[in-house]
Amino acid sequence: MKKAWILWMSFVLFVGMLAACTSNDSSGESNNDEGSSENGTSEGGDEEEVTLNFFQFKVEIADELQAMLDEFEEEHPHIKVNLETVGGGADYSAALRSKFASGETPDIFNNGGFNELELWKEHLADLSEEPWVENLLPIGSVPMTDEDGTLYGMPVNLEGYGFIYNIDLFEEVGITEPPRTWSELEEAVLALEAAGITAFSAGYGEWWITGQHLLNIPFANQDDPVAFIEGLYAGEETLTGNTQFEEFQRVIDLEIQYGNPNPLTTDYNTQVTLFASGETAMIQQGNWTENMIYEINPDMNMAFLPIPLNDDEEANRIPVGVPNNWVVNKNSEHLEEAKYLLDWMVSSETGQRYLTEEFAFIPAFDNIEPSGLGALGESILEYSVAEQTIPWTWFRWPDGANQDFAAAIQEYVANQIGYEEMLEKMEQTWESLK
Repeated sequence: MKKAWILWMSFVLFVGMLAACTSNDSSGESNNDEGSSENGTSEGGDEEEVTLNFFQFKVEIADELQAMLDEFEEEHPHIKVNLETVGGGADYSAALRSKFASGETPDIFNNGGFNELELWKEHLADLSEEPWVENLLPIGSVPMTDEDGTLYGMPVNLEGYGFIYNIDLFEEVGITEPPRTWSELEEAVLALEAAGITAFSAGYGEWWITGQHLLNIPFANQDDPVAFIEGLYAGEETLTGNTQFEEFQRVIDLEIQYGNPNPLTTDYNTQVTLFASGETAMIQQGNWTENMIYEINPDMNMAFLPIPLNDDEEANRIPVGVPNNWVVNKNSEHLEEAKYLLDWMVSSETGQRYLTEEFAFIPAFDNIEPSGLGALGESILEYSVAEQTIPWTWFRWPDGANQDFAAAIQEYVANQIGYEEMLEKMEQTWESLK
């Protein structure tokens, strides 16, 4: 735990240099408006029972989140919370749009920021003056901060992903140092193959695994990812002929050739189970899988590897970022209670315990010690402190493009189209949706 705390303090110093803190001059309604008590209800008289609708997508913490909300209700008997989780293979964005279209608008829901913030901003409450803002790490404030400095979301946590590898299986074939480059990864895969060990657990049946997380790698490895994406919008950049996207082909080919059978029909649960049970040596996933892996195999010895495109020194980096944010519906009938619940989640002893020990989250706040982190959380901190990270770029892509991208990758894997045609299809998607 001492090691984790030292890493965390170093990480706080590191992220403090990455981005400017959210402006304290941002205008907005305060959670402590006159006439409101500390629990978000009006003072005077009996507390009226209210119900909050909480709509979220992280299936990995659905049970733990429900348990936390149960404890919240015990501490605040007048506030009931209905939790609904739509994620995994389901389309959360489409489900959210459907709720708003039908008038069943949630009080609290998720938003990824950047382009997604612009799409939903008219529905979001200003959170700039909430108590938790002063403890927010700078890296967490960027996705949900508008151009005028208004903050619309509270980051769920910090996450990272890459190839998670089974250290024991690697050592069985004589690999004692983690691969850091493309050549080292390829060498490790061939050694695993020679020993009869399936290298990859490939979940190509899930659009977000391929069309979002995996495809982020060539985007994030551009010299200037934001400038490259802006160039795609302006018609000044292309995927075809781009070095990073050309190198990306062999990553897909390697994972498919040396992965589990039937990757195109392998869903998230199957993918994680194959790895956790020791049937495969690597899985392209993030630290959100930690609880599920430990439930299947409490003794799993694991850490992160990069998803390298080449043999450059900078290949040894993993994507780290804010996966999503909690936002509040500004038209909620119980606006203050919704704001209060978010604050309670990151300021109360109960909420902080769940975030760290039960969710196994890396907190996005400097007032929460990252206690209880497992091997994957520790690994992310090590990469972060060493400044070996690349960004998450998909929140800047056209809305809905990631699912079309995934479909194109699936067509390539199924040998229905060539790799060049796959990139051309992605360019057509970008052009039609931008």
